[in-house]
Amino acid sequence: MSDNLNWDATYAIALTLKRQYPNTKLENVSLNQIYLWTIGLADFADDPTIANERILAEIYQLWFEEILHGDK
Repeated sequence: MSDNLNWDATYAIALTLKRQYPNTKLENVSLNQIYLWTIGLADFADDPTIANERILAEIYQLWFEEILHGDK
């Protein structure tokens, strides 16, 4: 990915996490884990302190939907 990821790019973050953690069972993943994985992404370049539950839940939901519908 050529662009840096930020908290506004929830869909791009979800896709990146899906690729980076392909065998993850999302029912076992907490929002804190989503946070830690996101700020650990090589392309992530935003202020980690502005993350909130809404942003993290959106990333989680998009990742879940991508697993269900993204491979069609």
